[in-house]
Order: sequence, then C-alpha cells, then structure tokens
Amino acid sequence: METPRKALLIINPISGTLSKEGLRERAEEELRAKGINVTTEFTRYSGAAFDLATKGIEEGCNIIIAAGGDGTFHECASACRDRDIALGLIPCGSGNGFARHLGIPLNLKKSLDIITGGHLAGCDYGEVNGLPFFCTMGVGFDATVSHKFAALKRRGRMSYVKTALQEYLSYQPEEYVISSNGRVLTERALVVAICNVSQYGNNAYIAPKAKIDDGLLDVTIVSRGTLLETALAGLDMLTGYLDKNTLIHTFRTSHALIEATGNKETLQLHVDGEPLQLEDHLEVDCHHLGLNVLAPETNEDFKPIITPLRSAVQDLIQTVGGNITGKF
Repeated sequence: METPRKALLIINPISGTLSKEGLRERAEEELRAKGINVTTEFTRYSGAAFDLATKGIEEGCNIIIAAGGDGTFHECASACRDRDIALGLIPCGSGNGFARHLGIPLNLKKSLDIITGGHLAGCDYGEVNGLPFFCTMGVGFDATVSHKFAALKRRGRMSYVKTALQEYLSYQPEEYVISSNGRVLTERALVVAICNVSQYGNNAYIAPKAKIDDGLLDVTIVSRGTLLETALAGLDMLTGYLDKNTLIHTFRTSHALIEATGNKETLQLHVDGEPLQLEDHLEVDCHHLGLNVLAPETNEDFKPIITPLRSAVQDLIQTVGGNITGKF
C-alpha cells in the first residue's frame, strides 16, 4: 500500500468526557506539516462516521482518521475493512479499548506522531451474523449493562460502574450452547464474550492474552459465583489475571455458534459496546488481517499488573491535563 497522503479526519464532538477544544486545528497543522492533505468533518448523528468515511473513500482518501471512542472507531473501521485504506485513531472516548490494545496514547500529539509515522499494522476483525466488530461482542450481563448504559445521559467510567453494580444485584444468568472447534459446550453463564482485543476499555482486561493478528478470537465465559467470588473476578480483570480465575473458561477459535436454550426469538447482545437485538442463533467468524491500522511500530507484550498499572498512570496524567489536545 502506498504511503497515505490524502486524509479525512472525522471528529465525534460528544465522545468521552474530555474537552476537544483545539483538536481540529492542531491535528490539521501536524498532518499538513508532514505532507498529508487533510480535510475535517464532524459527526452529527449516529452512523455519521460510517457515512463520512465511506464518502471520503469514494472521493479518493486513502487514510481515514477517527477522533472519538470505540463507537466512532467502529463506524470508520466498518467503512475501511477489506479495503486498501489506512485507518488512524485519535482516542478520546470513554473506553478506548482498541487504541489501548495497540498502545496508541490518549494524547493528541503522540497519537498524531503515530499516524504521521505511517506504520501500518494488519489487524483481524470479527463478524457476528454479518455485522463487524473490532473490539468485543458478547451476550449476558455485559450486554444488559450496555443496553442500560446507552440510555444514560451522563457517560464515563463511574456511570458505567454504577450501572453494572445496580444490574448485578438482580441479573439472572442464562444458559447458552456454544459450538466451536468441534466441541459443544452448554454453560449457564454470566457473560459470554468474544474478543478481538484484550480489553473492554478503561483497562478492564476481559481477554488478557488476546492477539489482534493471530486469525483467532478469544472466547471468555464467565460463570456466576458468590458476591465475593465475582468481586475477586472483577479485581482480576483489572490486574490482568482474569484468565486464571476459577469462574473463567477461555478458548480461542476462528468460528463459533452461540445459541440460547430458552424460547427467546432474539438475543440481547453488544457489539463494540453498542447494544443490539439479533436472532437467537449467533454465528461468529474471524476475518484475518482484514483491517489496516496506523499503529506503533512496536508494542510491549501484555504483563499482568505491570501493563494495567502503567496504563492507569498514563490515564491519571491525561485526566490531570484535562483535555484531549494535550496542552499540559
């Protein structure tokens, strides 16, 4: 693929909680200084990023830059997948799971340095019943929380945690039949998560060993335990030891079929954090290296405790700075 020189910057002005004051001006200045011809558009409605990215590609752009969270990235990636297009990311959402997995900093200057550096990483993506996902999809408790969280006016980490705690007290796990790798599993699960990256976002590692370019998706099945056992599993998710927890069953696959054992005609699920209702048979596939992302040339392997702690410190620095433009 040729070095990208015509870019479309797509900014979601309401993503996350940080100010985006000056983002457009600084981004355009940095990109043009490196010889990249860039135009900027702002999203105005749900699905706008996909529409804008598709139009930009049709008009000859060979790089799309998503400035927002995982939702904005999802829409832009959906337009860029399986095409000779480079996708850049300026992470400024609530979770930023994809960016965190690739080691893209939550800082405008540093993320732009990665984009102008021009290093392309081939990344896998998943598909459920024909719909793409790039971070995670899942059924069960996390899907229920996603549906509740999407209805809130106030977003952010604390709102998500509050919603999750409220729902946990009344949530009843359902039974699922999971067919994969020549085996059939029947599990009464709190969560069945299919992961392309290691975390949901906000350093919550649902699949700590996930690789984004191995042609496989990581399946994490979480059983419900006592309140204490579940709390410890939550702690393990933050330290990166979730796959060692006794409530967890994990495996890797390129294809899986998930079915509910009840009489429901549809399943509640989330795709990259966005709530959906689909038919009760979910067919999941991995598309190997179907997305080209501008990423750091090197990214350290995940290390329990060390990687989450380093990321938490970086988050604290960004929070103290107070805005995505990195003027601190």
